[in-house]
Amino acid sequence: MTPQEIQARLLYRDGLMLVIDKPAGLPVHAGPGGGDNLERSFEHLRFGLPKAPSLAHRLDRDTSGCLALGRQHKGLSRLGKLFQAGQVEKTYWAITTQAPPEAQGTIDNYLLKKTTRAGGWKMVICDKNDNQSQHSVTDYRLLGSGENVHWLELHPRTGRTHQIRVHLASLGCPILGEPIYLPDGSPKPSQKLHLHSRALVLPLYPKKDPIRVEAPPPPHMLTALRACGYHPDHE
Repeated sequence: MTPQEIQARLLYRDGLMLVIDKPAGLPVHAGPGGGDNLERSFEHLRFGLPKAPSLAHRLDRDTSGCLALGRQHKGLSRLGKLFQAGQVEKTYWAITTQAPPEAQGTIDNYLLKKTTRAGGWKMVICDKNDNQSQHSVTDYRLLGSGENVHWLELHPRTGRTHQIRVHLASLGCPILGEPIYLPDGSPKPSQKLHLHSRALVLPLYPKKDPIRVEAPPPPHMLTALRACGYHPDHE
């Protein structure tokens, strides 16, 4: 990204932290094979500080929306402790191809990273007695529905890899554009993943109100959101 492009995605800035609007389809950092990634552009977000900001948490390559960065050691350390302690309130929006069985509820299970036959990996639901499993909890509620599309708001209480994607697939309502967590034999999706990190609430300063930051939904989700009743002027 050019300096102008990454700076145009800035949602919040103070002395310790930045929040940017991550685009869908771009990984936050380089993988084993290298390639383009968001971290390459962090140099353009120094705003006078000697070092570029650093990631305080992660979003999947195909997920868009709020991504918090620490601007210096103090900010990064404080953010890391908040995320680790589960004190950051995270709100996601997802469009699913099926409605969940209930209009609202909580998904509570254990996840495990598993190697696939093709040599890749995916997260699977497993028994809690597996010593490598990770507890995962997501609250959800249905905000609206259209023809073959359903708009959900999700609040993950834990931050496991692919957590929301696995949880929704386990309910029988995979995310629109989901390429991995689908029944065997399902066709490859033609759309981008419809999962968006809508908001973060961060109690960064003990004597001040928590900081709330929202990211507008990405262009590729707007058609489905409108079909479910979303109107930007209602925000």
